[in-house]
Amino acid sequence: MSPLNFALLVVLALSGFFTVILILMHSGKGTGVSDMIASSMYNSTAGSGVWEKNLDRLTIIMALIFGLCICVMALTFPLGVI
Repeated sequence: MSPLNFALLVVLALSGFFTVILILMHSGKGTGVSDMIASSMYNSTAGSGVWEKNLDRLTIIMALIFGLCICVMALTFPLGVI
């Protein structure tokens, strides 16, 4: 395995982990894990719109990095020896 593939595996694992964490941090409809996590991070009267907007941007960036890593790995990962 080349160093590029090893680095991509590390970035893929980290971006996947952070994507899941960021998705869970989004505030939902008031129930579930996302509400419990989000309610402890900010209160609803203190600029939650800016927090949600930044959280949306970070989630999209992490998801794009995750998808890009998968695409590059699909093209460069060794297929093995027959």
